[in-house]
Amino acid sequence: MTFSFGYIATPQSGVGWITEVRRAEELGYTSVLLPDTLFTTSPIPALAAAAAVTTTIKLRPWVLAAPMRHPAATARECSALQLLSGGRFELGIGAGRPDAASEADKLGMPWGSATVRREQVAETVRVVRESVDPAPPVIVAASGPKALAAAAGFADRIGLAAQPQASEADLMPMIETLHAVRAVPISYQVAGVGAQLQFWVAKKSGMSADDFHGAGAVAVLDADPSKAADEIRERKERLGIDELLVPADLAEAFAPILERLRRR
Repeated sequence: MTFSFGYIATPQSGVGWITEVRRAEELGYTSVLLPDTLFTTSPIPALAAAAAVTTTIKLRPWVLAAPMRHPAATARECSALQLLSGGRFELGIGAGRPDAASEADKLGMPWGSATVRREQVAETVRVVRESVDPAPPVIVAASGPKALAAAAGFADRIGLAAQPQASEADLMPMIETLHAVRAVPISYQVAGVGAQLQFWVAKKSGMSADDFHGAGAVAVLDADPSKAADEIRERKERLGIDELLVPADLAEAFAPILERLRRR
């Protein structure tokens, strides 16, 4: 039973970033992921730095906001990173966070309707696949039915952008929307382990870990590593989630779970 594991982080310093990505590679993470916002480090140069000090871990922005860049500019940056990493680049892309219109304005880019932004995702992927050699795997983050159905038609993998408190019952309609188009591998972000929640999840939700567990949240794992690993295996069978994305502030809590899953 094969799983992939993404490590989500943002550089705090050059030296610290080198240490962090090397450690993620040693621990067995498959990919290192960086957000794309105006209040975090620009992901492409940070991933290029990661490429220079690692050998196997893959490099993924999570996710490039398609409306923030012209497709040709995105393809140029992706081509450079694919070259510098020896083919380890993965294109994580989406239509932009719902609250990102102000960021687009600061960059002088138009913020179109949801339909326009979905079209921008597809167009950027088309240009990248035509321009970058080798063409990278494409992972699209999506949540709504229209975005999921559209992405399922061309993505190599889907990142379910559900609320962190979502239960299996909440995720099933999203997965059924994907399967109505075609079966596609699914990634999902971890929001907590036991009593520990990711910092931003705790801050924005106002919920406790007990609240998440009570809601049956798929993103918040059991405190017992063996039970958590079993849950993850079972959900792979039921939901098709075969990649877990782990924020850096949960990496220590997730480590014993990762070890068990890798052993199997």
